[in-house]
Amino acid sequence: MTTTDLDGGPDRGPQPPRALIVTLLGLYVRELGGWISVSGLIRLMAAAGVDEQAVRSALTRLKRRGIVESERRGGVAGYALSTYAGRVLELGDRRIFAARPDSERDWVVVVFSVPESERQRRHTLRARLSWLGFGTVASGVWIAPGHLAQDTREALLAEGLEPYVDLFRAEYLAFGDPVAKVAQWWDLDALEQLYDDFLDAHGPALRRWGRAGAEVPSGAEAFADHLRALTAWRRLPYLDPGLPTDLLPEDWSGTRAAETFFALHHTLAGPAHDFVTAQAAASRPG
Repeated sequence: MTTTDLDGGPDRGPQPPRALIVTLLGLYVRELGGWISVSGLIRLMAAAGVDEQAVRSALTRLKRRGIVESERRGGVAGYALSTYAGRVLELGDRRIFAARPDSERDWVVVVFSVPESERQRRHTLRARLSWLGFGTVASGVWIAPGHLAQDTREALLAEGLEPYVDLFRAEYLAFGDPVAKVAQWWDLDALEQLYDDFLDAHGPALRRWGRAGAEVPSGAEAFADHLRALTAWRRLPYLDPGLPTDLLPEDWSGTRAAETFFALHHTLAGPAHDFVTAQAAASRPG
């Protein structure tokens, strides 16, 4: 399970309201007790440039997917996070905000075989491994850096896919150049383009707020920039397995994208949090 499962997977172009709402749920609503009023959510999303109709439409879709549940508190209409969504978001914290090891040389290898009669399970397994960041060595043999072993084990167990899989830790001994092999196993060009897109979209916000002598961002502005940056960023740690730097192309844009995201997060998280807390408090029952 990944946080992208909650909002329907990656999108290119403008961020859909459902993805922004999932980010808000994961970053703030869990801290607020797992519930937020409809009016509070609409007000917060308006600060991010999303109109009320789009918010209500996205909430309907998220409710249908089992991400949120309608719940009234003190006569106030609102939405609560489902148990499923809470579990996925908790697991996502580790992947999205954790620092990646930079020098490890062990690998986790998945070898699987799924009967033709269970073709859908094969599709699910491949999709899950892709979202975990695995590369493809051969049909039925997928590989990722060793630090993903625990995430992989948990994901396969959660999906009931373990009967089809053997899971190994491994060391690459021979016979190719590891840098060339990594470029075969992963589509690094496509991944770097995603990082470049992130830098193009969110680098200006860091230059605006992070330069020396910059004004302190207002709560609403901090919230909007933080929400959009995190919504764009939270997909990338699932697509990027966190390969050692010396196996990546020179001037890897993923490094600059990570620095940009964490600098924005450090700058904007405080005022954004205060803004959300104030807006949510104004709409809570009683």
